[in-house]
Amino acid sequence: MRIKGRVLVAMSGGIDSSVAAVMLHEQGYEVVGLTMKTWSYAGSGGKKKETGCCSLDAINDARNVAVELGFPHIILDIRKEFGGHVIDHFKSEYLAGRTPNPCILCNTHIKWDALLQRANKLNCAYLATGHYANVREERGRYIISKGVDSKKDQSYALWGVSQESLSRTLFPLGNLTKSAIRSFALERGFTDLVTKSESYEICFIPDNDYRGFLKRQVDGLEEKVKGGEFVLEDGTVVGHHEGYPFYTIGQRKGLHVALGYPVYVIDIQKETNRIVLGSFDRLRREGMVVHKLNLSKYPDLQGKKIDTVTKVRYNDTGTAAVIEQVADQMHVFFGSGVHAITPGQAAVFYEGEDVIGGGWILSAFPKS
Repeated sequence: MRIKGRVLVAMSGGIDSSVAAVMLHEQGYEVVGLTMKTWSYAGSGGKKKETGCCSLDAINDARNVAVELGFPHIILDIRKEFGGHVIDHFKSEYLAGRTPNPCILCNTHIKWDALLQRANKLNCAYLATGHYANVREERGRYIISKGVDSKKDQSYALWGVSQESLSRTLFPLGNLTKSAIRSFALERGFTDLVTKSESYEICFIPDNDYRGFLKRQVDGLEEKVKGGEFVLEDGTVVGHHEGYPFYTIGQRKGLHVALGYPVYVIDIQKETNRIVLGSFDRLRREGMVVHKLNLSKYPDLQGKKIDTVTKVRYNDTGTAAVIEQVADQMHVFFGSGVHAITPGQAAVFYEGEDVIGGGWILSAFPKS
């Protein structure tokens, strides 16, 4: 078999990254598997058994695939970098009254950087992941586009990956559906991968209790923020809450406020430790300001207005919007408004199937 090149494959132990490695191996690439240890949940004081991409079981599952096919597998410990960047950012964003997205931050600033550094040391020309997305070169730019499986598409989470990283990245699963990937694994005897449950939690919070995580990680947090007020937009106090870092824009459950109609968190006022509540309609905003941009398809949009479909959260289907770059920020205008625009989350701009770029939501425009 002709060797196409040496490729470093990020293997989490799950079916997607494992199948990506198997596919590249069968296509004639010289595969090196790598599993990253990003976090030790036991060290955070959590009580639930560690699961997901950082657990011992996940590492062993990835290694078993490598052993089965005869390619090397290594473990890369990046807990120091992960904690110093992703975890610290996660805590500081909640303390600033924003809602972070640590998975995207990890992709942008940790995983690809760590993978490229190790790929260079191992003389790997390429790096590959099990993301449902595609990448191509066009007019000297590397452009991310959606995976063909719309239910699994992960292009939203990749907007921050640099051009240098994309120039060496392979997405073997981009043109496959989840069902096809399951069939592929079954045909090759990897039944354990098909029956293995998938993890959707944040890797360092497997119990999904981010409030408990913050309380354990930030000394004296409860004392600092307790006794805050729930208020309506006119300032009327309607209840008391546990502290502003424990809430997010658009939240309805867990408020324990009875007003005779459904209420949602529509604003977080860090300075006064107040949470503003209102009806669903009061969550609608005309637009937003996005900063810390990474524009992959068009490197400079100054002075231009571009029609896009813009997503404001991972599971968002997207909304028609006009974007306009102003200095180092993007102003995004939604013709019909969007509900629950949340500072700290990522905004990603699409042109058809392509990712134009993205950034972090800084603020929302006034209510429409």
